[in-house]
Amino acid sequence: MDHPAPIPTPPGNPPAAAPLRDRLTIPVLASGGILMAVMQTVVVPLLPDLPRLTGASAAAVSWMVTATLLSGAVLTPVLGRAGDMYGKRRVLSGALALMTVGSVLCALSSDIGVLIAARALQGAAASVVPLSISILRDELPPERRGSAVALMSSTVGIGAALGLPLAALVVQYADWHTMFWLTSALGALGVAATWWAVKESPVREPGRFDTLGALGLAAGLVSLLLGVSQGGTWGWAGPRVLGLFAVAVAVLALWWWQQLRAERPLVDLRLVTRPRVGLSHVAALLTGFAFYANSLVTAQLVQAPKATGYGLGLSIVATGLCLLPGGVTMLLFSPLSARISASRGPRITLALGAAVIACGYALRIADSRDLWMIILGATVVATGTTLAYSALPTLILRAVPAGQTASANGVNVLMRTIGQATSSAAVAAVLVHHSSPLGGIPVPTLHGYLLAFAMAGVVALAACAVALTIPGDAPSGGTRRARDAARDARDEALEGA
Repeated sequence: MDHPAPIPTPPGNPPAAAPLRDRLTIPVLASGGILMAVMQTVVVPLLPDLPRLTGASAAAVSWMVTATLLSGAVLTPVLGRAGDMYGKRRVLSGALALMTVGSVLCALSSDIGVLIAARALQGAAASVVPLSISILRDELPPERRGSAVALMSSTVGIGAALGLPLAALVVQYADWHTMFWLTSALGALGVAATWWAVKESPVREPGRFDTLGALGLAAGLVSLLLGVSQGGTWGWAGPRVLGLFAVAVAVLALWWWQQLRAERPLVDLRLVTRPRVGLSHVAALLTGFAFYANSLVTAQLVQAPKATGYGLGLSIVATGLCLLPGGVTMLLFSPLSARISASRGPRITLALGAAVIACGYALRIADSRDLWMIILGATVVATGTTLAYSALPTLILRAVPAGQTASANGVNVLMRTIGQATSSAAVAAVLVHHSSPLGGIPVPTLHGYLLAFAMAGVVALAACAVALTIPGDAPSGGTRRARDAARDARDEALEGA
């Protein structure tokens, strides 16, 4: 079909500037991603004091983290699919609204049951990043898309780096409910800004929502992640953990069978099994594992008592400030990631990022006693994470149809979440095994921390290797046509000769 010729702009009349709402789309989406990451981390400084503040046991309090992890893992692919079907802005606004409602409930209550349920509501915000990336694909021209997607991917690390010191300051100088009132206000502002500044994407994947597939995925993921997250507490060889793993294997196997036969599946498994998509998901899992160990181990290491011989005895506020340079680095390096992906391809960016993560852990192994070396090593890991996390959605965008962008990126984020949960369990197991008593309390040894760094570095190298096996981009339509024309011209020249 012929397209109408563009009408030239009259001399002396420059093109009109984009409306304010269009110019604010990227900042509003990025702020939503940062807010989501802040919301996930603000509870961390509270955990030691929550048993006293709520009258609950430490085991019950730990569910304020576990509930968010489980609900986020389940809802991310589900809401991603709903966004592809019913409208990405609509579902994104709903996810932010659920996060805000959860924050209001936390601000209003000190009952541990209400707090756990509220944190489960906040897990819906894990879908913010894949939904936002899908909106950017639909709304932005190709020349702006790469840098915007890279920034959106980096918001997870930026928000986490900002959330810890912010929460620590509030907890230290104000009532702990104040922190949730603050995040409630920011969440309400985020919902309003999203509805005002973000256009509803016209790209849809119509059909009936796969409710059976959603329930099967939820049951399988909850069983799997509950076993992973509670294995250290309940015992890895205990009947509860082994039973959960057995249920997860059985349910996910049935779910896989059902998805292959569903007319409109929740997750297109035929798409997932393509090397470009499947290997990207494997790389996401490994990168999530490698990245998460940095935050976990750094926070514990610098807060360890000086009596250990290696600890610095820093406060929670000072610990958050140690992680802040990494967040700033992620913000600054996201444009570089987009440029590398544009010139060399996202799989090279992903491989480079994983290699940089491994180098960061090598620095941590070389010196984990001096504060400046600890900060340097953590920042190098954050830099590599920026490159890797920014490349992953670009790989997905280039490998899946436009109508499945949100659901495919949701699965990719899910794999990162599983990697992070596994990393948390593995690091905890290593540190518990390598502990020595200090004042009657078991404290991890420096050797245990170094082993955790080595484990994360090896996983980062595995992510690098997987990234290099991802097939390269197929030639674009324009490139393919140019090659065909060149081949035809060569053939004609040969025939003439």
